[in-house]
Amino acid sequence: MKSMLMILICVIVVNGQTAEEIIKKAENSLKGKTAHGVIEMIVETPDFTREIEMESWWEGNEKALIVIKSPRKEEGNKTLKIGNEMWNYLKNTETTIKVPPSMMLQSWNGSDFTNDDLVRESNLNDDYTMKIIGEEKVNDELCWKIELNPKPSAPVVWGKLFYYVRKTDELPAKVEYYDEKGKKIRTMLLTNIKKFNGRLIPSEWSMVSNVKDGRSTIIKIKEMEFDININSRIFSFSELERGN
Repeated sequence: MKSMLMILICVIVVNGQTAEEIIKKAENSLKGKTAHGVIEMIVETPDFTREIEMESWWEGNEKALIVIKSPRKEEGNKTLKIGNEMWNYLKNTETTIKVPPSMMLQSWNGSDFTNDDLVRESNLNDDYTMKIIGEEKVNDELCWKIELNPKPSAPVVWGKLFYYVRKTDELPAKVEYYDEKGKKIRTMLLTNIKKFNGRLIPSEWSMVSNVKDGRSTIIKIKEMEFDININSRIFSFSELERGN
């Protein structure tokens, strides 16, 4: 019994860190208290490839504004998130549409990323229980493999996540998403480490569908700055509906 307890302790705590602490560091490396960036998104399907450029502002998990810069026909479309509420603004029709909570896991703009992914609604440390279940290499980097299971009251749809964090620098390397029946739905790979605003982060995030052949979406970070002052006006309806 004593030996089993020691094994359990070793699995839960590695080098003095819990699974929760490792995940929090990995997530915070991508977010900061605030962030502003220019991002390119490439959506690939068996039938076509789309490229979208957008400018984004975030304040933790609480607020976000995303403004599409190209292609021309989508330029000026915006997404605003404040607290638990989210709206889309369509410039051509000057229409603002509220996105219900049930749609947070729907595709954002036809990509393999969800509304939730883009506005950073979910907080893993609040919504999941976590445990370190081993080590595994991702792109030749040794990583902690951490299993995340939703808490009973958490407003999430994923039945389980496997989150891989690089041991060398505690940056995220891969996330696998499973439904409630244990089927893998998608996999995100985080690669091409670059320095932005003095911070090293993965600059390419590739989301690959495990259920739809030939579908994937790549996010490429072109510019990013962290922990900056952001005018509160950015996260407002006046900014959402303001023409560019």
